[in-house]
Amino acid sequence: MAVHTVVDSPVGEITLVARDGALAGLYLTEHRHRPAFETFGDRDDGPFGEVVAQLEEYFAGERTDFDLPLHPVGTPFQRTVWQALRGIGFGETVSYGELAARIGRPTASRAVGLANGKNPISIIVPCHRVVGSTGALTGYGGGIERKRLLLAFESGAHAW
Repeated sequence: MAVHTVVDSPVGEITLVARDGALAGLYLTEHRHRPAFETFGDRDDGPFGEVVAQLEEYFAGERTDFDLPLHPVGTPFQRTVWQALRGIGFGETVSYGELAARIGRPTASRAVGLANGKNPISIIVPCHRVVGSTGALTGYGGGIERKRLLLAFESGAHAW
C-alpha cells in the first residue's frame, strides 16, 4: 500500500511516495516519468519525517549522502543502474558510458541512459550526476534547468 506527501524544496515541490515503509518515489513537478497521481495512495505525512529531515540537510549543504530505506520498483537491469547511481559521489559526475562500465556492461550506455531516466527516486538516487560523454548536460526527468541547479549546488557554485 502506497502513501505520499508533498513538500517544498529549493527546486520546487517534491512528491514523496512510500511503499511498505520505504521510500519508493521522489518526483519533482512536471517530472517526465511521473506515475499517475492515483498510484501514490493516500496523503500521510507520518512516514516521511526522516526523508524530509535528510532532504533539508542536503539542501542546507549539511548532507552529501542519504541513509534511507529505499524501495524502487523496476526491472533487474534498472535496479542495477539505480544502485550504481548511489555510488556517484556528491559533486562528482560520470558519463553514461562510465556508468555502463561500472556495472560491467560497457556497451550498454544507451540502456543505462534509459534506466537512468526512469529512476523513481530523484536526488536521493542521484541521476542528476550523469552527463553526456562530452560533459554536456543531457536529459533529466526533472528538467535540464533543475539538473544544472543541482550540479551547481553540489559543486559549490550555487547556494539556495
